[in-house]
Amino acid sequence: MPSITISTEQVLELVKQLPQDQKIEIFRFLLVSQWQEWQDLSSYGSDKVKLAAQERGYDWENMSEAEREEFIDEVLHETP
Repeated sequence: MPSITISTEQVLELVKQLPQDQKIEIFRFLLVSQWQEWQDLSSYGSDKVKLAAQERGYDWENMSEAEREEFIDEVLHETP
């Protein structure tokens, strides 16, 4: 089967011209194709935040949502 080469901009312009239901179908395809990467990144981030909390004497699993937010704010504003 012959193939053509088009730029990302051209692909985006073509997608913009599609009906909404076809845009949704493309979105679902892209979402499913990247799902494992998103899961891996989420697991990595979750493991890292638990480790960071443990290193500072906190138990991430037993912290309230407010405590977690305060902890993250504290970590983000730490000076190296």
